[in-house]
Amino acid sequence: MTYKTPLDDIFFNLRDMGLLEQVLALPGYEEISDDIVDAVLHENAKFVQEVVAPTNRDGDHQGAKWDNGKVTTPASFAQAFKAFAEGGWQGLQHSPDLGGQGFPKLISAVISENLNAANLAFALCPLLTDGCVEAITQAGSDQLKQTFIPPMLEGRWTGTMNLTEPQAGSDLALLTTKAIVQDDGTYRISGQKIFITYGDHDLAENIVHLVLARTPDAPKGVKGISLFVVPKFMVNEDGSPGKRNDVWCASIEEKLGIHGSPTAVLLYGAGKGEVGEGAIGYLVGQENYGLQSMFIMMNAARYNVGIQGISVSERALQQARAYAADRVQGNALEGSAGPVTIDHHPDVQRLLMTMRGLTEGGRAVALYAAMCNDVAHQHADEKTADLHRAQYEYLVPIVKAFSTENAVEVASLGMQVHGGMGYIEETGAAQYYRDARILPIYEGTTAIQANDFIGRKILRDGGAVSRGFIAAMCDTVNALNQHQDDSALAFIGAQLEVAVQAYQNALDATLEFAAKGQMRSAFAGSVPLLMLAGYVHAGWHLANAALKSRERQSDIHRQKQATAVFYAAHVLPRALSLSSAVKAGDNVQEAFSAVFS
Repeated sequence: MTYKTPLDDIFFNLRDMGLLEQVLALPGYEEISDDIVDAVLHENAKFVQEVVAPTNRDGDHQGAKWDNGKVTTPASFAQAFKAFAEGGWQGLQHSPDLGGQGFPKLISAVISENLNAANLAFALCPLLTDGCVEAITQAGSDQLKQTFIPPMLEGRWTGTMNLTEPQAGSDLALLTTKAIVQDDGTYRISGQKIFITYGDHDLAENIVHLVLARTPDAPKGVKGISLFVVPKFMVNEDGSPGKRNDVWCASIEEKLGIHGSPTAVLLYGAGKGEVGEGAIGYLVGQENYGLQSMFIMMNAARYNVGIQGISVSERALQQARAYAADRVQGNALEGSAGPVTIDHHPDVQRLLMTMRGLTEGGRAVALYAAMCNDVAHQHADEKTADLHRAQYEYLVPIVKAFSTENAVEVASLGMQVHGGMGYIEETGAAQYYRDARILPIYEGTTAIQANDFIGRKILRDGGAVSRGFIAAMCDTVNALNQHQDDSALAFIGAQLEVAVQAYQNALDATLEFAAKGQMRSAFAGSVPLLMLAGYVHAGWHLANAALKSRERQSDIHRQKQATAVFYAAHVLPRALSLSSAVKAGDNVQEAFSAVFS
């Protein structure tokens, strides 16, 4: 199926919702005009539609291949990646001082969504490279920056993130990879890393690995972890790749989906390179502070994985919508001369509108978060910057968990729209479900995001950021209630008010459990609270979109209001059941204790 970037909805969020105006008014973006943004997004749409999207089925069918330590990607990937690099897309959001173009995160988020929707397996490589660049930019020495960042921004080199080990999983305190300092200040790295996305491939001339490891005298636990840059090939004085470092791809995984993306097992210090035993690495920051530095990359990746969830949802939605508009089956309920296309049937319409509401709601939350990030980094007023930084950090686990869990639901609903044909690989609908299933696991499972949401985002500030958002949501409810003559807006307002109250009640219950020292009761409802927040934040943005659209008559504005009405009727009520689950934390904990004693 042909993919088309959803520029109408993207520009609605950027312009009608005022996000772009807020960002372009910030210091540092004086040279980026609305016209430039328009040109960049249209050029990106052309690129991903014509160059990247055609590689999607190839990647799924051919997959990445491993042969004696060498990994090859699907044949169509090389030309697409070359065009990606030559187009300057890798450097879009990064500092011009190091060869980037300095665009705000708001725009890079859109570019990322489009690329991932065109081919998720392909786009994983640039995503990891962005995170690697960001980590070295913020934590690395000037020499590391000058050596490794420009080639990555040019698309000649790519980056990875090496955390997981066979015995460790998500518990980084159990990492055992060793780093031994040498007389010249470098380190020799030895150990095994697993699940390394694009840990080896044939798309670039060098790969820059960010590796977590321990020095011999490091403290136990996460406080003893250091971060290192370990290139696949050493770097010559002229910047060209030199001798092969001692890092070796032992195998790649056979996976449910994202077949075109190689997921590598990497051996460090196996004596396979040209530098002797032990991969040569360079310390990033200080010893034993590696996890703090790696969190820069992890947080960037978590947001971007949320964007991936929106991307897969958009692709699944487009295919389901096109199929439903073409598939003829059954007569209309009110009677018809003959069979009609299935998008005339109420429940198919329900499926498609659910897909639409979750996709567009997730996009609205993610782009709002990107705006907050830009304000946090660029605003001249410190208090304003700090407020938006707190809001962005609060929204990251929502963007990541809500959008990725939705991707699985949306892709599943897309298969349902196809009926039996959705279960057949020929139609392509099943690929989106298979691809989507990794996203709630990537970069910290939904439960890990939920633990972070409660522990670091709610309990740490006593719910201050949460209450700030709830107050803004109440303002929207009041604005909607001013339009009782408009049945659609009045309905949305009534539904949103109930959902916001459910959000408030769940927040209060969580804070009360914590105040009483009932931490297990508080965390028993962590995922329900996080998903509740996602549903309500998305509903809030869709409600604001309906307000913005009320006096406009274009297709996008009519559709925005219709989507908000449907979401308020069919999706927002989920907040009530999730709130009930959160409030029942003490009862649930008693049940857990009885079963898991």
